[in-house]
Amino acid sequence: MEKIQLTLLFKIIGLGSASGLVYHDEKLYLISDNSTFLYEYSIPTEKLNKIALVENAQDNIAKKDKPDFEAIALKGNDLVVLGSGSTQNRNKVVKYDMNSKKIQERNFEKMYEKIKSQLHISADELNIEGLIVTAETIYFFQRGNGTNGKNGIIYANDDAENQVFQFVPFDLPKIKNVPTTFTDAVLVNNTIYFLASAENTTSTYLDGEVLGSIIGTIDLKTMKLTGSVQISDKNKFEGLTLYKQTDNEIEFLLCEDTDSELLESNIYKLVIRD
Repeated sequence: MEKIQLTLLFKIIGLGSASGLVYHDEKLYLISDNSTFLYEYSIPTEKLNKIALVENAQDNIAKKDKPDFEAIALKGNDLVVLGSGSTQNRNKVVKYDMNSKKIQERNFEKMYEKIKSQLHISADELNIEGLIVTAETIYFFQRGNGTNGKNGIIYANDDAENQVFQFVPFDLPKIKNVPTTFTDAVLVNNTIYFLASAENTTSTYLDGEVLGSIIGTIDLKTMKLTGSVQISDKNKFEGLTLYKQTDNEIEFLLCEDTDSELLESNIYKLVIRD
């Protein structure tokens, strides 16, 4: 990843604190950790559509009350939206069928309790920021910005009845002596591309000074870190999605969480060349 280029592509008005995004069929589907809407943005027409994921959906919810939607992934025709699990009211999972427009909501508390119990992760350490779902396996990206710094990938077979979770820890590069921790990930062939940010805090709840972000790669089969590079010294990038790919170039779209109530979000393009 020696040749990279990061540029501001466009701004979306009407959406703030973007925490995840999926590109599909010339549309961007975005979530916000302050909101209970799914945002559908048509790139060709520059139009934003808001899809209520719960009753009485809101754009800006108080920190103590928000479901903290931090992860979004595509599984078939479904968009899966997941709360971080960092507090009791952040255990919601919502599925949105892009064909039928139907929404299914359920509580993920039992799943998160199983993760904490099996992997000995304390309640104040769990902080899921990214999600990858394949035909057989579900991968959660645990942001280790708590006191114990438990940063890594949690994974299990995608069978709710008989799940045994595994945890692979990752010590990622530091920025200004602060470790970077996972904020999102996407699977491209057999390579996991991930984002991680350095934030000067030891709390999964309280924000800290943002020191920058990196992008890196992990081999899916070996679960080994294969490379990383710093892409910013000021942005907390929290969303990553594949945009375009050729034989010698790959393009991603990124969104950032500015930790503000301003309803606008910058979308960046990151180009990586061989």
